[in-house]
Amino acid sequence: MEGRTSTNTFQACWFMEMCQMEDSHRLIQEILERLLAEYKPLKVILFGSHAARTAHEDSDIDLLIVKETDKRPIERWMEVKRLLRDRARAVSVSPLVYTPQELQQRLAIKDFFIQEVLEKGQVLYG
Repeated sequence: MEGRTSTNTFQACWFMEMCQMEDSHRLIQEILERLLAEYKPLKVILFGSHAARTAHEDSDIDLLIVKETDKRPIERWMEVKRLLRDRARAVSVSPLVYTPQELQQRLAIKDFFIQEVLEKGQVLYG
């Protein structure tokens, strides 16, 4: 009987994990659709635990967004946060917004973080 209980527990945990992953995937897709429709980015990259498929229920959604804009970095960040406010109630969204030129500058100085995002992240668009 004990073996059966542990098997049932394992199956329940596996099922919950699969449901959470599916919910996360659906939420990321909704976020991407909103960004594409209303923010018009050149590129969107998912990075961090969701890209690595190690996310848990408290994990935030990390996005690197590339957009041609003259706005200051804080204004870009606020614009994306406002745009995703209703989607971000279920999970925290952590956007980084760079212009193409800023991204190239970061790569030129061999910014390890940006290199890692580009190497290990999942390109959602662009």
